[in-house]
Amino acid sequence: MTGQVSGVRSALSHAGRTVIPDRVAPGPTLRQVIADRREIAAMTRERVASPLVTLRFYATTTPGKLVIILLAMIVACGLTGWYSSAALTSRSSTLSSLIDRSEPQAEAAEVLYSSLSVADASANSAFISGGRETPELRANFMNSIATASTALIAATDGYREGAAPHSEDEESARADLNTLAVKIPAYTGLVETARTNNRLGYPVGSAYLTVASSLMQNTILPAAQRLYEQRSAAISEPQRTLTVPPWGVYVALFLIIGMLIATGRYLARRTRRHFNIGLIAALTAMVLGTVWLLASGLMSVAAANTAKVSGADPLHTLTSMRILTQQARSAETLSLVRRSDPGELDRTFMDAMDKIRTEADALRADPDLADDPGVTDRLEDVKSAVVRWRSAHIEVARLLTNGDFTGARALTVGEGTISTATAYSEANTALVAAINDARSTFRTNINTAQRVLGFTGGGIAVLCVVAALAVFGGLFPRIREYR
Repeated sequence: MTGQVSGVRSALSHAGRTVIPDRVAPGPTLRQVIADRREIAAMTRERVASPLVTLRFYATTTPGKLVIILLAMIVACGLTGWYSSAALTSRSSTLSSLIDRSEPQAEAAEVLYSSLSVADASANSAFISGGRETPELRANFMNSIATASTALIAATDGYREGAAPHSEDEESARADLNTLAVKIPAYTGLVETARTNNRLGYPVGSAYLTVASSLMQNTILPAAQRLYEQRSAAISEPQRTLTVPPWGVYVALFLIIGMLIATGRYLARRTRRHFNIGLIAALTAMVLGTVWLLASGLMSVAAANTAKVSGADPLHTLTSMRILTQQARSAETLSLVRRSDPGELDRTFMDAMDKIRTEADALRADPDLADDPGVTDRLEDVKSAVVRWRSAHIEVARLLTNGDFTGARALTVGEGTISTATAYSEANTALVAAINDARSTFRTNINTAQRVLGFTGGGIAVLCVVAALAVFGGLFPRIREYR
């Protein structure tokens, strides 16, 4: 009886399995069985409680690797499309802003300065003419003031009263605009007072005109010149980036192409299939986008570079030369108004003449302008006019030294072939023609750069989306094969 009970207990100790007592096979001990079951239960609980362990295990499998590649390719294509669109659209917007706003504002600032200088020289010439001025001089003064007012309005575009300036340059430009808006009416009032006294024969008219001219030379024109320099800098600064290719977009596109080629090689090794339609379509889209960017991007950079070296740079120099001619003419006429030793005014004139010749020679020797007769031929005319102007000015100084004010006045405001007025007019006309040619070159090339870049950013973004969809279509069926 005792032996039978012992056999039953032995059978119950083997996990409920029925074992014939008299033929018990050797097996693990009870302690080992319990330990194994605890280990299995612990591993099950760990996998259920930690998804990261499951994901890490899945990532080491072939379908897991394909899912990772698929997600990486989709994210890379999306980021590349977004970055390409943002970068190229920003370049296109900058080009559009240059042609629609920055350049017209710079041109308005240059016209503003030149018109004010012409107005000052016309007022001085009208005064030294004696008595009633000629209708031409009066019309020149009134037209110059009207043109300056119109240019001031154009140059003020984008500046609202009470709006916070975004930079120190804009704050300085706003201060100069306020100065011009306040001082130009004051100047015209002084000129009209001087004109009235001059026509009445009162000598106090000379004092009024001297005050008006001093206001113009010391306050108004410096503000107009600073405004032009600020507007001109707004053109040249963006061009430093526009003449550099968008290397970031190139790198992103070539990186996507490299990833697609590497993915194709991986699939070929794993699946023994050398062609995947989805990957081939994605690669075709990326190659097409890269070729598109190479063509439009390089053409845009070339046009922007031409706009800079053959347009903006000579345009700035030519405008500076015209400003110098205006300064020289104002100094020359004001010296006759004062009827005294020219002194500083004569030095101003001679310095302006020297700078004009130096800058004309530098532009004439510029290899980028060798094929632009619209600028180079005009420079020869400017140099020739400056030589005659200097000679006539020396003769005016000699006449003044001898006390021949009438002869000096005739040589200064007369219409003869050797008068300073004629030489100034010829130099100014040649400079205006050269400025218009350089401005036309700048605008034409900036327009070309903007047009060829056009829809490149949006087009590459669409191609990146197409590539992402093609990658999904090419890899998803391969992943499903492992179910």
